[in-house]
Amino acid sequence: MPADNNAQTQVSLELPPGTLLPETEAEALVKEATQRAMGVGHIQTIYSTIGGGSAGSDPITGSGAADPRKATLTLRMTPREQRPPKQEIEKRLREAMRDLPGARVRVGLGGSNDKYIMTLSSDDPAMLDRVARDVERGIRTIPGIGGVTSTASLVRPEIYVRPDFARAADLGVTSSAIAETLRVATGGDYEQNLAKLNVAQRQIPILVRLDDAAREDLHVLERLTVPGQKGPVRLGEVATLTMSGGPAVIRRYDRSRNVRFEIELGSRGLGEVTQAVRALPAVAQMPSSVPLVDVGDAEMMTELFGSFGIAMLTGVVCIYIVLVMLFKDLLQPFTILVALPLSLGGAFVALMLAHQSFSMPSLIGLVMLMGIATKNSILLVEYAITARRELGMARLDALLDACHKRARPVIMTTLAMGAGMMPIALGLGSADMSFRAPMAMAVIGGLLTSTVLSLLVVPAVFPYVDDFEHWIRRLASPRGHARGAPAHPAGDNAPPGTPT
Repeated sequence: MPADNNAQTQVSLELPPGTLLPETEAEALVKEATQRAMGVGHIQTIYSTIGGGSAGSDPITGSGAADPRKATLTLRMTPREQRPPKQEIEKRLREAMRDLPGARVRVGLGGSNDKYIMTLSSDDPAMLDRVARDVERGIRTIPGIGGVTSTASLVRPEIYVRPDFARAADLGVTSSAIAETLRVATGGDYEQNLAKLNVAQRQIPILVRLDDAAREDLHVLERLTVPGQKGPVRLGEVATLTMSGGPAVIRRYDRSRNVRFEIELGSRGLGEVTQAVRALPAVAQMPSSVPLVDVGDAEMMTELFGSFGIAMLTGVVCIYIVLVMLFKDLLQPFTILVALPLSLGGAFVALMLAHQSFSMPSLIGLVMLMGIATKNSILLVEYAITARRELGMARLDALLDACHKRARPVIMTTLAMGAGMMPIALGLGSADMSFRAPMAMAVIGGLLTSTVLSLLVVPAVFPYVDDFEHWIRRLASPRGHARGAPAHPAGDNAPPGTPT
């Protein structure tokens, strides 16, 4: 999908795992980021949220759970005609937020053509972490991209519980009892039958857990009692509690642990970044136990091009079938279909000159070109065949007459279609034309080349197909050839009126 030029973008801030909400506000991270964003220019308003929620949700996973270590700045830019493209402003934002202390920064709404998402999957966590670090270092060397984030580098502080299974078995304490006790003490308990605070209009559930200071003190947690078969037992007698660190999130893809990379495209296209990542030595030399999987836009791009290839092939077959029914001939429709490849070159050149990527709107434009180019060829071939059959004209005279008389409607169609597409290609109007502009450029470029070349190539191909058709007929009917049937019933030099 082409990059949009809407007037809204986001700056997502993420502090290290374990950061509490008061620390996020105390560090004045959001205020510092807001001041830097306003210094970029062309920013009208900034709406800030701290702690997640709908405005601060993850644009990829859709997760809107509250997280005090995350903040989001939603930026409203000036109108499109008063500012540079959105991608240029996002590039300036990345440069302004580059040295923001103690925070991971992502710029963009996370929509189409905004980032490339790549996943490394493996059942070996140690191997996966080692390969992920090497790949991340290689990705950061790619020029022209934005920020790079990886889920492998997120380590959250946690309390590690090592049960003494022999001691716990003697006292009749199970692992589930230890886990349940710590869950209630640290995370809190919430049950339907627990007491509730009755107010005038509603009931407020009461959450039962230790206070913040006690939950961070291992000595207090060790004095918690755990139910056993021989009576309550102190937690410290059956388990050892230590502070440790572990992954903040364990993600799985096809039930295998994975590490996800989110690469902001910056000034480059999705296809370019995909090829650059695949060409990295760290990616090319990855062990077979750590496969690379494209997800998100890259996965959809592969499916899209495959589906469009099937759709275009089906369209060509359907056009051929209709032409066979129209001309009652199996070979002459190939003369008409010659015009289809002639339009592709012009479409690609127009996209290159306009600095547009080959995207889904471009493919839609190519499908439109198939119909228009076929129509122009039908006008030429149909007139030439009619002139030979009904007027008895020679083949060369029929082709020249077809080019003279059919050039006007062909050129009129091209001018009308090009004039209608020109405002879209130039991006005129108040609406965002970033999606439609590649389609218009592909149509205009393909029309120009197909119009000129169809008037030259199609008449030149017609005699070859006609000769081949007569050769096939002579092979199929040897008796007619033995009686001296002419090889070219209406050749290039035959006088007008020669019967076919």
